[in-house]
Amino acid sequence: MYSPVSRLLTVLNLLQARPNITAAELAERLEVNPRSVRRYMTMLQDLGIPVEAERGRYGGYRLLPGFKLPPLMWTEEEAVAVALGLRAAELLGLGTSQPGVVSALAKVERVLPLNIREQVQAVQDMVALHLDTSPVQVMNTWVSTLSTAAYRGQQTWIIYQAKGKEQTERTLDCYGVLYLQRHWYAIGYCHLRQAIRMFRLDRILQVEPREEYFVHPHNFDVLAYALQEIAAMPSRWLGEVLLETTLEQVRWAVPPTFATVEERSDGILLRAYDDDLDHLARFLVNLGCPCLRIQPPELLEAMQQLGKKISAMVAQAQQNRSGRSP
Repeated sequence: MYSPVSRLLTVLNLLQARPNITAAELAERLEVNPRSVRRYMTMLQDLGIPVEAERGRYGGYRLLPGFKLPPLMWTEEEAVAVALGLRAAELLGLGTSQPGVVSALAKVERVLPLNIREQVQAVQDMVALHLDTSPVQVMNTWVSTLSTAAYRGQQTWIIYQAKGKEQTERTLDCYGVLYLQRHWYAIGYCHLRQAIRMFRLDRILQVEPREEYFVHPHNFDVLAYALQEIAAMPSRWLGEVLLETTLEQVRWAVPPTFATVEERSDGILLRAYDDDLDHLARFLVNLGCPCLRIQPPELLEAMQQLGKKISAMVAQAQQNRSGRSP
């Protein structure tokens, strides 16, 4: 958002797409203060756009029922962004069970001017997007239903089957849906366990919205919660290593779902759960920074054995190189 005109056009789009949107939501989306939002609403009303303001806890702004805005022309940047987003949705497994991505792109291309249409087609044909691994397929309706319920603050009833366990029925206050490490998750308050839980969408067998509603916890971050929970999942070994480095230098190299890092007065404490100590040893060696303390002792032994293997590989390579020399 760089100009009042672009913000005003964005307000029009949001009012048409959302039946009721609060001033706080508009201010966040537009990156302005609530006073500016009220000024934009006045400008729209002066232009003859029938905008209504509803007071109260659930109040907000809306267009009068039946009023439709003419379609807005897309810029080249907006069209390319839409094309890339649809392509990414297809790769994330959201367009395989239904022809939604293909039909959406066809509609986009039909309404675009020739020069912008060429840009969109170029993105589709010449830009390659790669995910590290193929995502586990889920039902598109689960993503849609649960994200809508989270947006509305509406409870859902689900049938869930955890790995190797019986099916359970649960009432869920879904706070959000996210994609992480090949899987889709719903995160929210589980009334069965009376705690916040993560649910893999490919293990949900049925979802139904309920009539009851809930209030979102303030500033709850579903991604931050998921990263913390996955990193803290118990495994066979818990490794604790005190590193001689800085938080800035090590944070970029440590996947947040694999380990946690904590800055202390005597160094950076890394904690990681792993079923394979050899894997953890290789990970620490790749960090390339001195280790001041290593726990458990078996991890130190695994690192020593890894060092011997590396030394043997180097010696063998040097020997082979010497043997080929004239």
